[in-house]
Amino acid sequence: MQEIRVRVLSDKEIGAIHDGTIRILRDTGVMVHHDEALELLAEAGAGVDKDSKIARLPERLVADSIERAGKKYILYGRDPEQTARLGYGDFVLMSSPGQYSWIDTESGRRRPATVSDALEAIKLGDALGNITIVGSMAQPEEISEAWRDVYLTGELVKGTGKPTRCWVKNGRTARYVLEIYRAVAGGAEAIRERPMVEAFLEPISPLQLPKDGLDIVREFARAGQPVSISPMAMTSATAPATLAATLAQENAEILAGVVVTQLFAPGTPIMYGGIPHIMDPRTSICSFGSPEQGLMAAAMVQMAGHYGFPVYVNVGLTDAKLPDAQAGVEKGTSLLLAALAGADTFGHCGICGTDHAGSLLWLSLDNELADYVKRIARGFEVDAEKVAAEVVDKVGPGGNFLAEEHTVRHFRKELWLPGPAWTRQSWDGWADSGRLSMAERITEQVKQILTTHEPKPPETDLANQVDEIVGAAKRELG
Repeated sequence: MQEIRVRVLSDKEIGAIHDGTIRILRDTGVMVHHDEALELLAEAGAGVDKDSKIARLPERLVADSIERAGKKYILYGRDPEQTARLGYGDFVLMSSPGQYSWIDTESGRRRPATVSDALEAIKLGDALGNITIVGSMAQPEEISEAWRDVYLTGELVKGTGKPTRCWVKNGRTARYVLEIYRAVAGGAEAIRERPMVEAFLEPISPLQLPKDGLDIVREFARAGQPVSISPMAMTSATAPATLAATLAQENAEILAGVVVTQLFAPGTPIMYGGIPHIMDPRTSICSFGSPEQGLMAAAMVQMAGHYGFPVYVNVGLTDAKLPDAQAGVEKGTSLLLAALAGADTFGHCGICGTDHAGSLLWLSLDNELADYVKRIARGFEVDAEKVAAEVVDKVGPGGNFLAEEHTVRHFRKELWLPGPAWTRQSWDGWADSGRLSMAERITEQVKQILTTHEPKPPETDLANQVDEIVGAAKRELG
């Protein structure tokens, strides 16, 4: 079987983007809002202006940092059999770490997210087969933002055995978050051997590394956890109008993060987060579903591959507010492009529109769409057994293959057989079963999962330990 691969950049174009990136880092520099990072950069040979906080990075420092960084890692869940393998060619789907608004499953109306929404999202993420990393999906207003990330981390590790992810606010909350994961792993050394959480550094485009983000990176990297570096450069707004320039700038922001991360903790594994977007110049609104989104994601997969990093891409998203034809086109094309380009991690799943809200319906829809795309990306084998000329000869003209042993042996592996969210009924069968749309079928599926699925709970001692850590964070930070 020939591997299916989409390439939107030639080798020459990859080189041109890399050269542009090096020029940006060397001549323009990046603004680093972190005193320790600036000191480490200066010691490593960067040109640092402490007044402006601009650091200009020589090419050799960038190259050495890329070489030093880890290129593969495995994230473990509370259940050690539940893992996310990054850099191994796996298809890793991640639900959103959290939205402030929510699409109510019953009414379809948008409202503020609640604790109940987060708990249901964790339960659904645990149940859905294609969701590898579970996020809380909701940022509930009932919990103070000062310690909300600690609370949600606690609920995540209690509510699912899968690897988990939550937005982390700053270095102070990062220490509590790490304490929770250490408790789950069995101590500081155990979590180094079996990492459980990624730091998420989101450089602020254009060309800034924020203090809180670098504080989180420092805490996580020095605890032996990998770091995902994911700027969100937006063409015509926080990046130039051309896609090539946006890619060069985004690449510069990622590599600047790689350099600082390796200075904090050499050898730290890196996830290359290629998540640029476009701004619609008519409305000044960021688009999540543009055709350029898929093109840039596929290009960023190639840039990550140029350096040897696993890559996370923001695809499978849409600007649509309803699960309609627009949503299907935008989600499906970008997810398929990135999958065929060879991306490792896809997300964030469960988002309605352009970060307009979280939604259980959308999460379940994304799970189904991923199943479809994974089948295409798998391709098919061609050999004597698969060509099966002798079977064709046996059945002959006018025959039927349904009862053949060859059919029984192969059809389940060869064919994608959709679940109840999809319809392959006859027209009369569909009409007799209620004439349901895909959204209606998925809504029923979500309700059934929430009613029947029971995630495996943690041991009582661990649950109590997690609650104690969350309580300590509330007392100090809340």
